[in-house]
Amino acid sequence: MPLGTDYTGQDCAVARSLEVVGERWTLLIIRDLFYGIRRYSELRKHIGLPPATLTDRLTGLVREGVVDRVAGSGARDEYELTAKGRALWPVVVGLAQWGNENYVEPERRMQYKHRTDNGDLNANGSCSICGAIPEAEDVLVQKTTPYPNDIFAAALQEPHRLLQPLRS
Repeated sequence: MPLGTDYTGQDCAVARSLEVVGERWTLLIIRDLFYGIRRYSELRKHIGLPPATLTDRLTGLVREGVVDRVAGSGARDEYELTAKGRALWPVVVGLAQWGNENYVEPERRMQYKHRTDNGDLNANGSCSICGAIPEAEDVLVQKTTPYPNDIFAAALQEPHRLLQPLRS
Protein backbone atom coordinates (compact mmCIF):
# COMPACT_ATOMS: atom_id res chain seq x y z
CA MET A 1 0.00 0.00 0.00
CA PRO A 2 1.58 3.35 -1.03
CA LEU A 3 2.13 6.09 1.48
CA GLY A 4 -0.27 8.99 1.49
CA THR A 5 0.85 12.42 0.34
CA ASP A 6 -0.72 14.45 3.11
CA TYR A 7 -1.39 14.42 6.83
CA THR A 8 -5.18 14.27 6.75
CA GLY A 9 -6.53 13.76 10.22
CA GLN A 10 -3.50 15.24 11.95
CA ASP A 11 -4.55 18.19 14.07
CA CYS A 12 -1.00 19.40 14.54
CA ALA A 13 0.93 22.54 13.55
CA VAL A 14 3.98 20.48 12.50
CA ALA A 15 1.83 18.30 10.23
CA ARG A 16 0.17 21.37 8.65
CA SER A 17 3.58 22.98 8.11
CA LEU A 18 4.88 19.82 6.46
CA GLU A 19 1.91 19.94 4.10
CA VAL A 20 3.39 23.19 2.75
CA VAL A 21 7.17 22.79 3.03
CA GLY A 22 7.75 19.11 3.68
CA GLU A 23 7.89 17.70 0.17
CA ARG A 24 11.29 16.73 -1.19
CA TRP A 25 13.14 19.73 -2.66
CA THR A 26 10.80 22.38 -1.22
CA LEU A 27 13.11 23.52 1.58
CA LEU A 28 16.04 23.65 -0.85
CA ILE A 29 14.02 25.98 -3.07
CA ILE A 30 13.24 28.15 -0.05
CA ARG A 31 16.94 28.05 0.98
CA ASP A 32 17.99 29.24 -2.47
CA LEU A 33 15.39 32.02 -2.45
CA PHE A 34 16.90 33.23 0.84
CA TYR A 35 20.33 33.19 -0.81
CA GLY A 36 18.96 35.38 -3.59
CA ILE A 37 18.60 32.87 -6.42
CA ARG A 38 15.35 34.03 -8.00
CA ARG A 39 15.09 32.83 -11.57
CA TYR A 40 13.47 29.53 -12.49
CA SER A 41 16.45 28.55 -14.67
CA GLU A 42 18.93 29.33 -11.90
CA LEU A 43 16.94 27.45 -9.26
CA ARG A 44 16.80 24.48 -11.60
CA LYS A 45 20.51 24.66 -12.36
CA HIS A 46 21.54 24.98 -8.71
CA ILE A 47 19.25 22.38 -7.17
CA GLY A 48 19.29 20.04 -10.16
CA LEU A 49 15.71 18.87 -10.11
CA PRO A 50 13.44 18.05 -13.06
CA PRO A 51 11.47 20.98 -14.54
CA ALA A 52 8.08 19.40 -13.71
CA THR A 53 9.08 19.00 -10.06
CA LEU A 54 10.37 22.56 -9.76
CA THR A 55 7.21 23.91 -11.40
CA ASP A 56 5.04 21.84 -9.07
CA ARG A 57 6.88 22.98 -5.93
CA LEU A 58 6.92 26.66 -6.95
CA THR A 59 3.22 26.54 -7.87
CA GLY A 60 2.42 25.10 -4.45
CA LEU A 61 4.53 27.70 -2.65
CA VAL A 62 2.84 30.51 -4.60
CA ARG A 63 -0.61 29.02 -3.88
CA GLU A 64 0.21 28.89 -0.14
CA GLY A 65 1.45 32.50 -0.11
CA VAL A 66 5.04 31.56 0.76
CA VAL A 67 6.48 32.78 -2.56
CA ASP A 68 5.45 35.45 -5.07
CA ARG A 69 6.08 35.28 -8.80
CA VAL A 70 7.18 38.76 -9.85
CA ALA A 71 8.36 40.50 -13.00
CA GLY A 72 12.12 40.27 -13.26
CA SER A 73 14.63 41.96 -15.50
CA GLY A 74 13.94 41.47 -19.17
CA ALA A 75 11.16 39.07 -20.02
CA ARG A 76 11.94 36.68 -17.16
CA ASP A 77 9.73 36.25 -14.16
CA GLU A 78 11.41 35.74 -10.82
CA TYR A 79 10.39 34.27 -7.50
CA GLU A 80 10.77 35.89 -4.11
CA LEU A 81 9.76 35.02 -0.60
CA THR A 82 6.71 36.75 0.86
CA ALA A 83 6.59 37.82 4.51
CA LYS A 84 5.14 34.38 5.24
CA GLY A 85 8.09 32.79 3.44
CA ARG A 86 10.67 35.01 5.17
CA ALA A 87 9.19 33.87 8.48
CA LEU A 88 10.72 30.46 7.67
CA TRP A 89 14.23 31.86 8.21
CA PRO A 90 14.60 30.45 11.75
CA VAL A 91 13.67 27.00 10.41
CA VAL A 92 16.17 27.20 7.53
CA VAL A 93 19.05 28.53 9.62
CA GLY A 94 18.28 26.01 12.36
CA LEU A 95 18.44 23.12 9.90
CA ALA A 96 21.59 24.55 8.33
CA GLN A 97 23.34 24.92 11.67
CA TRP A 98 22.25 21.42 12.74
CA GLY A 99 23.56 20.04 9.45
CA ASN A 100 26.83 21.95 9.90
CA GLU A 101 27.35 20.49 13.35
CA ASN A 102 26.47 16.93 12.41
CA TYR A 103 27.29 16.39 8.75
CA VAL A 104 29.51 19.06 7.21
CA GLU A 105 33.26 19.38 7.70
CA PRO A 106 34.17 22.74 9.30
CA GLU A 107 36.03 24.02 6.23
CA ARG A 108 33.00 23.34 4.00
CA ARG A 109 30.33 25.00 6.14
CA MET A 110 28.21 27.94 5.14
CA GLN A 111 28.82 30.83 7.51
CA TYR A 112 26.03 33.09 8.74
CA LYS A 113 26.80 36.47 10.32
CA HIS A 114 24.74 39.29 11.77
CA ARG A 115 25.17 42.20 9.34
CA THR A 116 25.07 44.82 12.10
CA ASP A 117 28.04 43.62 14.17
CA ASN A 118 29.53 40.74 12.14
CA GLY A 119 28.76 38.26 14.93
CA ASP A 120 28.43 34.59 14.00
CA LEU A 121 24.95 33.09 14.27
CA ASN A 122 24.80 30.14 16.64
CA ALA A 123 22.65 27.00 16.35
CA ASN A 124 19.44 28.80 17.36
CA GLY A 125 20.12 31.71 14.98
CA SER A 126 21.16 34.26 17.60
CA CYS A 127 24.16 36.54 17.21
CA SER A 128 27.24 35.58 19.22
CA ILE A 129 28.00 39.26 19.92
CA CYS A 130 24.71 41.03 20.66
CA GLY A 131 22.42 38.05 21.30
CA ALA A 132 19.78 39.25 18.85
CA ILE A 133 18.07 36.84 16.47
CA PRO A 134 18.32 38.85 13.25
CA GLU A 135 15.73 38.88 10.51
CA ALA A 136 16.90 37.24 7.29
CA GLU A 137 17.59 40.57 5.58
CA ASP A 138 20.09 41.37 8.36
CA VAL A 139 22.13 38.20 7.78
CA LEU A 140 25.27 37.84 5.67
CA VAL A 141 26.05 34.42 4.23
CA GLN A 142 29.43 33.26 2.98
CA LYS A 143 30.80 30.01 1.61
CA THR A 144 34.57 30.00 2.14
CA THR A 145 35.20 26.80 0.16
CA PRO A 146 32.97 26.44 -2.91
CA TYR A 147 31.92 23.08 -4.23
CA PRO A 148 33.45 22.20 -7.61
CA ASN A 149 31.33 23.42 -10.51
CA ASP A 150 28.87 25.26 -8.21
CA ILE A 151 28.70 28.78 -9.61
CA PHE A 152 26.42 29.96 -6.82
CA ALA A 153 28.76 28.76 -4.06
CA ALA A 154 31.55 30.55 -5.93
CA ALA A 155 29.44 33.73 -5.90
CA LEU A 156 29.05 33.33 -2.14
CA GLN A 157 32.79 33.42 -1.49
CA GLU A 158 32.23 37.07 -0.66
CA PRO A 159 29.73 37.91 2.08
CA HIS A 160 26.26 38.22 0.57
CA ARG A 161 23.19 39.72 2.21
CA LEU A 162 20.27 37.29 2.29
CA LEU A 163 17.30 38.04 0.06
CA GLN A 164 19.42 40.22 -2.27
CA PRO A 165 19.59 38.93 -5.87
CA LEU A 166 22.45 36.51 -6.49
CA ARG A 167 23.39 35.97 -10.11
CA SER A 168 25.43 33.15 -11.53
